[in-house]
Order: sequence, then C-alpha cells, then structure tokens
Amino acid sequence: MNDIEPGQTCEFDLFRPEDAEGISQLFRTVYGDNYPIQTFIDPKLLIEENASGRTISSVARTSRGDIIGHNALFSSGPYSGIRESGAGVVHPDYRGGKGIFAGLIVHGQKVGAKKFGIETIYGEPICNHIYSQKATAGLGWITQAIEIDLMPAQAYDKEKSASGRVTALLDFKTLRPKPHPVYLPAVYEEIMRFIYKDLDDDRNFSLSQDELPSLIKTDIKIQAFDFAQVARFAVHDTGADLESAFADQEKAVQEKGVVVFQVWLKLSWPWVGQAVDVLRKRGYFLGGILPRWFDVDGMLMQKIIEEPNWEGIQLYSDRAKKILEIIRKDWERVVGSVLLEE
Repeated sequence: MNDIEPGQTCEFDLFRPEDAEGISQLFRTVYGDNYPIQTFIDPKLLIEENASGRTISSVARTSRGDIIGHNALFSSGPYSGIRESGAGVVHPDYRGGKGIFAGLIVHGQKVGAKKFGIETIYGEPICNHIYSQKATAGLGWITQAIEIDLMPAQAYDKEKSASGRVTALLDFKTLRPKPHPVYLPAVYEEIMRFIYKDLDDDRNFSLSQDELPSLIKTDIKIQAFDFAQVARFAVHDTGADLESAFADQEKAVQEKGVVVFQVWLKLSWPWVGQAVDVLRKRGYFLGGILPRWFDVDGMLMQKIIEEPNWEGIQLYSDRAKKILEIIRKDWERVVGSVLLEE
C-alpha cells in the first residue's frame, strides 16, 4: 500500500490522466482486488473512459498530488441524460467528518449540470452502513427505490463491513425538470403516490387500465454482472408476449448463477399495470420508482432467489425506512402467493 501523509489540505477537481495510478491504488487500498468495476482499478481504462466522457471522475487531490478521494458520474441506465453518481471512495486517513465524500458529490453535481448537460443524477448509497446515505440526504437527494441484496458480501471483505448481501438505495436529484404524465399500476397506486409525493419535479398521474398490446413485440435488453450475480432487464417495449419472452431470458441468466433479478418498466405505458401483474406472478416485488430512467419515468421490480438479508440493512432516513417497510410487505405478499401456487 502506498503511504499518504495524513492531514494534508485538498481540492476537488476533474480527473487528469496523471491521477489514474493514484485512483487505482486508492481503490485497492480500500477494497483490495475485489472491486467489481474494472474501470476504477485499471489506470488505462480509467483514462480512456474519462477521455470519452462515458465516465466523469471528480477527485480530491492534495497539494502534493496525492489522490485521497474519488467519485464519478457514469451511465448505467437506459437514458444518457441521467448519470449515476458512484464509485465513491475516501482514503481511510481522511474520513471522519472531513466532508470529502460530500464535497466530491457536490463537485460532480455542479460540473455535470453545467459542463456536461446532465439532467438528473442518482446514487446507490449502500446499506451496510449509513455514511453514504447521510451524504446524499444532506445534499437533498431523495430516496425513490431500494435495491434489495444488490451486492455480495465479498465486495466488502477488505473493510469487513458486511455479513451478507448488501442492499442499496436509489437516491435521485433533478437538475433539469421535465414534467410529464405517468401511469400507476392499480396494485401499487397508493404506494407509488406516497413515493412520488417528495419528488423534486412535477408529474401528471393516471391509473393504468389498458391491456398489453397484441401488436407490439416485447423488447428486453439484459445486463448480467457475474461477480455480483445480478441481472438487469431493461424492458423497452412490451406486448402480449411479455410472459413467454421474459421466461426464456430469465431462465438463461439463472442458469449462469444469477441470484438477484431486476426489471425496469416504463411508467409511460397505459398497460404497465398488466406488465406488473405478469411479473408479480413470477415472484417479483416492488423496488420503487426511477425518475427519468428512460427519459420518461420507470419503475423497479425485483426478485431474490433466497430470502433477502433484511437484518443486514441499516437505514438513515425515515423515508427510506418507510419505503423498505412497504417493499418487505410486498415481498411477503408476492412470495406467499407464489408458494401457494406451487
């Protein structure tokens, strides 16, 4: 491990190519060699990603040029106008109320909106501790969804901070408003109105009542993450063939060892309620709403092969605690109904 003298002052800045080695070493210092995103532990990849604009790294750099903190904006959802704020890490000697992590997030938020035209940003603060949750809450980001059992405990072996799979929040911040209509599935109408009430943008709500269209073919794009054993299904179009199309693709990824399934649906569909009903019969439960996910809003449905690590979830805000309570009750209803049918 490269030693970095504690107590230095630092500034927040955009990435420079000469920062790449220091960022890679920082990630290895904190996570060992188990960090699942290769970009941040491979200096060459990090330089390429920042040069292309696919990744926008903010760094905390000391006067001596040491890298003591990093956070990035990158694309992980279907719409390029929103970016995830993540890959946040601070050197162990520079933690403890110094504000470096929050400062990195603020830097990315300001630079992202002004220089790169980003319209919405979101983060995935992890729930094996509350530190990153406090940072996003303090900046006015709003919890809209919870990803149950997102990451394996092995990702946190170096810190020894997780005894089971780790859940993450999805916290959003609107940078450029875009009011638009959304359809609420009947089974979740009351729940989703509650989640939406603190959104920092306007929406026009209608109840989803249409049937799945017979003339539209279901279109699903899949991302699978081997280390995390997670698969994400982005449903760009859906029709009456949804159940058969989904069953085939779900089976294929499950055979590869996936244990966490996430599905993104569009809330612009008047028939989204029917799509939700299909997924609930297959064991999927609510995750929450995804503002601007497809440019229009989306929603998260999720399925966990084994019982989730509920006891390992630590939450900071009352809002997140309430949403988790809602999600767990829905999981109990869905799993109970699936077991009754088996």
